[in-house]
Formats: sequence, C-alpha cells, structure tokens
Amino acid sequence: MTSTVLVVTALEDVTADRVVAALNAREVPVVRVDPADIGPALTFGFRIDAGRPAWCGRLRTASREVEAREVAAVYYRRPTPYGARFTHLPRQQRDFAAAEARHGLGGVLNALSGARYVNHPAAVARAESKSAQLRRLARLGLRIPPTLITNDVKTAREFAVSHGPLVCKTFRGLPVGDDGQAGAIWAQRVDPETFDDTLTVTAHLFQAEIPKTGDVRVTVVGRRVFAQRVAAPDGALDWRRGDWDALLHAPITVPPPVQAALHAYLASFGLVFGCFDFALTGDGDDPEHWTAIECNPNGQWGWLPDAEDITEAFADLLTTEREGRP
Repeated sequence: MTSTVLVVTALEDVTADRVVAALNAREVPVVRVDPADIGPALTFGFRIDAGRPAWCGRLRTASREVEAREVAAVYYRRPTPYGARFTHLPRQQRDFAAAEARHGLGGVLNALSGARYVNHPAAVARAESKSAQLRRLARLGLRIPPTLITNDVKTAREFAVSHGPLVCKTFRGLPVGDDGQAGAIWAQRVDPETFDDTLTVTAHLFQAEIPKTGDVRVTVVGRRVFAQRVAAPDGALDWRRGDWDALLHAPITVPPPVQAALHAYLASFGLVFGCFDFALTGDGDDPEHWTAIECNPNGQWGWLPDAEDITEAFADLLTTEREGRP
C-alpha cells in the first residue's frame, strides 16, 4: 500500500515548502491540502461502517488525489481558518458552513487510522495554553520564571514587590483585524506604578524578569534536538520583535537532564515536535542556568542556521513506519 504524506497547510508556507521539497527528493508521495479550499477545488467522499471501522474514500485537490487509507503521516502546519472560505455569506450562514466543514472534513482528516501526526491538532490545542505549559515544565523539574496571572491591581503590585522587575506577556497573538492582518505584542518591561483599574478588564501574565546572559531556541523533532543561542544586535528584551535576518546565532549543547525533560514534556502532551524558548543565566553547561520560558507546539524554524538538518529530521519522522499501522 502506498504511504502518502498529507501536508495540511495554507498555500504560502515556506516552512512546509522545505519539508515538501525534502519528501519529493526522497520520492515520497505528497498531497498538500488547505481545508479552507473546500469547494470545486477540494472535494472528498469518506465512508465508514461497522465492518470496516476506519475512514476510507478519496480526497481530491486541483492537482492531487489520495485515498484516505494510503495516508501514512500528516504534517499539520498552518491551514487557513475554515471561516475564510465563507466570508461572503451572512454571519449565521458563514459560521454554520465553517463549522460543518471543520467538523466534517477536518474531523476525518484528524482521525485517519494509523497515521502519524506531526503534530495532531488536538494535541497542539492542548499544548498552546501558557498556564498548562508552565505547570508541566515545572513539574518536570525545569526552572521557570515566577509567574502571576491576574486582573487585580493589588495582587499585581504585591507580586512586583516580591519579584520585580517585571515583564508582561500576552497569552496569544493579536487576532486578525478589519484590514485582514494579524499581529503580535512582544514581551515588555512594565512599571508597577502605572498599574490602575484598567488592569481589571482582562487577564494579564506577569513574570519576574530573568537576568539572562542569552536566549536559546531548542527545536525538538522526534528524538533529535537542535539548539541555537539567539541574540538581537540591539539587545532587545524579546529577540522576536526585530529583524530576524539580523539575529546572531551560535550552536549550543543542551544538558542531558534538560533534553530528557523536553522529551518527557512532548510525550505528556502527545506531541512529537516543539520549539522551546529558554533564558540562560550562565554559560549553559549547568542545567540550573536554563530557565524555560515556553514551548510553541507549531513553531517556526525555517529561519535557523540548522534549518536544513531540521528539514531532514521532519522528513525522517514523516516517513518512519508506525508500529501497528494496518
């Protein structure tokens, strides 16, 4: 039986492009699909019954076709939101059509028998919560910054007295605005003297600022670990806020206890890939110098100096036969 890799992502995704190219070089069948294309350019017919308790049937794009049972692995990247397909409809019809597509087509794509998911969207959803991340990282023995989630002025000021100076972070990026563009609010230092009743409007995440000597991005793909020290030329608190092409990189070795914790972290969420961010408070040899900040279960890595090696690691993971596959 043919072992096809299904790549679920939007049309413009340079990270997925790298992996698709690597799979093509290995002559692995690849079908790339953006579920939001549902319509004449994306059709399907899936069946299941008691005698055959696995989804079967064909998925057709404008250029490819695949039988559901032939999918050995799914690389789930960043597909277009289903709602984008139905923006021309009135709100009720739009929301209904998007929900039907998500639960129908998306439901089958997320339940392919025996397929390896990198990563499964349900696992990504569980692992995106910063509060869940911090709890899991700490329980695995990693250092984390003292953290407060609050909308109370008095509590925030008391936390600042005990743990200042403070940085403030958002839980999620800015949603798409009226102009169709999304955005981000980077980590920033905050002055507790500016706290007032506007704090009560929503939840805020405050952390003690770590007196770091540097930042590290650790990309874990399966059992392989890739780590780079990252520095912004202007010494910015959050290196993500500037020109990524100007960032300074240097390879670094992750201490074995930290590596073990990262593998345990991914396994606990049902993930096989994640991008971890750390703040260093020393030269990096001592695990105690590594403070875990967060893990992006669907992070970017194509800009890193070792992107080619990471690409091959993804291709390896997507073409490794899973035990028990029918």
